[in-house]
Amino acid sequence: MIEQIPPTIRPDSVAPVKLSELIASCGLKLMTGDSEVSVTGISMNTNDLRNGDLFIAMPGLKTHGAKFFQKAIDLGAVAIVSDSSGLEIIGEVRVPTLLMENPRAHLGPLASFVYGNHPEVMPKLFGTTGTNGKTSTTYILEAMLRQLGEVTGLTSTAERHIAGEVIVSRLTTPESTEMQSLIARMRERNVSSVAVEVSAQALSQLRVDGLVFDVAGFTNLSHDHLDDYADMAEYLAAKADLFQPDRARRGVVSLDSEYASDFLKLSNIPTVTVTYRQDVEADFQVLVTEELPGQTKFEVKLPSGRVISTSVPIIGAHMASNAGLAIAMLVQAGFSEDRISEALASGINCYLPGRTELVSEAGAPAVFVDFGHSPDAFLNTLRAVRKVTSGKVLMLFGADGDRDASKRPAMAQVAVENSDILVITDHHPRFEDAASIRATLIESAKQARPDGEIYEVSPPEAAIVKAVSLVQPGDSILWAGPGHQDYRDIQGVRTPYSARALARQALKDAGW
Repeated sequence: MIEQIPPTIRPDSVAPVKLSELIASCGLKLMTGDSEVSVTGISMNTNDLRNGDLFIAMPGLKTHGAKFFQKAIDLGAVAIVSDSSGLEIIGEVRVPTLLMENPRAHLGPLASFVYGNHPEVMPKLFGTTGTNGKTSTTYILEAMLRQLGEVTGLTSTAERHIAGEVIVSRLTTPESTEMQSLIARMRERNVSSVAVEVSAQALSQLRVDGLVFDVAGFTNLSHDHLDDYADMAEYLAAKADLFQPDRARRGVVSLDSEYASDFLKLSNIPTVTVTYRQDVEADFQVLVTEELPGQTKFEVKLPSGRVISTSVPIIGAHMASNAGLAIAMLVQAGFSEDRISEALASGINCYLPGRTELVSEAGAPAVFVDFGHSPDAFLNTLRAVRKVTSGKVLMLFGADGDRDASKRPAMAQVAVENSDILVITDHHPRFEDAASIRATLIESAKQARPDGEIYEVSPPEAAIVKAVSLVQPGDSILWAGPGHQDYRDIQGVRTPYSARALARQALKDAGW
């Protein structure tokens, strides 16, 4: 079974925009047809194209989007924008054609204009980037905004939120055309503040073009995505692009990772700092006061000297750090300290799908399902689980196929060194051989800890059964990787699969 990718989110209505207005505002050149034709949407993909759309025919890795011009017209495209090579392919057609070289570089502002997302009507925009913690920070930030009385929107790896409506996500950060249509839909629903998870790839691929964030946040940088970037310096630079004047007005940088000082040097907007490290000075200081199985209590000392005390319903000091970053972002956005303190006095009412999510019942061994898929994420989460576990900690994980393979040995090393029992299984093999991925992980784990209790079990359905058989009440299982996802990518097919459901069933079958 192939899972259907959710459709693009569009506003219910769009004020028609004439091509002549787009020509004047966005630098298009009319090649053929009538400039008084009006458009009511924009699309770069015929699978999402709707009647009244402006079709953007862009060059791709394998083919040119211009080759789909007839399909676009048949589906209702009223005009086509392309580069010189694309217009040669299209030739004479019955709809207007417009020239724009390197259309991807202009897609964001073009979509912003079509959907009427002008600066004076935009909600407050908060963008968070980083290797780990950006999804968690985005959810925590949205919860805080909601408690402050804002009508909120969110876009993340897991979901889109529009004034309480929850929609499954397509990409971590949508393409710029979808991002702009999403913002327009949020405006229709009177959303006043939006929390956006911004990946490095989204910045490199210009998906947030046309947006200027009121506040940008940076969580951390650690080994990941070196299949997309040549080295850590290039990966860092991609993230730092969010902290430029054309992207954001103000910024907050967490000092909790080793690359923070390098990141600060690349920031060209007014920026403050936050940390939960006691050996580092920052503008905002986070202090964890208590760690419980379902809650982390903490304080944040503000630059004014004011202390805000609150909690998050998730385990781990790193989650308090994410929340501290979110609080600093609120202060940077202009929310008053009194208002923030009052709104968060009873804790932050947030739910983070698949982030150290406890899926077991009281009295059973604890099973946490987590989305973490990098060495640093493993370390933070294992430490958090260890603090709330009286017995043994079992780690269950697999690695992504067709993704950064260089991090796999470090993932296995961190996993085996910070757990009592390690079970290695499959994750998303994609087009790689799953057995080969497991072999690399097993070899690295055994090298790091030759005397470790290590098991190799495939597929994951069997691995969680094995894991449950190895633990007792008081012990904890951390199943890292799947998190909120409801599928596995096997040979390009999104096969339905739920780690949460599998874990609960394994516990039930074992009598818990």
